[in-house]
Amino acid sequence: MPLYLSKFSYTPETWARLISNPEDRGKAAQSYIESVGGKLHGFWYAFGAHDGFTLWEAPDNVSMAAVALAISGGGALSSLETTVLLTVDEAMDAMRQAGQVGYQRPGA
Repeated sequence: MPLYLSKFSYTPETWARLISNPEDRGKAAQSYIESVGGKLHGFWYAFGAHDGFTLWEAPDNVSMAAVALAISGGGALSSLETTVLLTVDEAMDAMRQAGQVGYQRPGA
């Protein structure tokens, strides 16, 4: 199954709710991805441009998109970015296929 890295940031209101009533949001994230047949590999909070990161595994892009849309639509986040991760083997396959695409830069 494909892996996905998500970067998220909470709204100030969400932080206020979590401060007044701390809860493990990793458990919630786990239930969301499991609802589409996936798995949560990690949930971390961070300092910097994003408040946290998740590493997910999902059956396909549509399943992951469904989870991301549901979470984004919930209103607790100010941002959510999800990146599909490729294994080294997948990237090497893509590189081999790219050599056969026949791309030409504009004006060439």
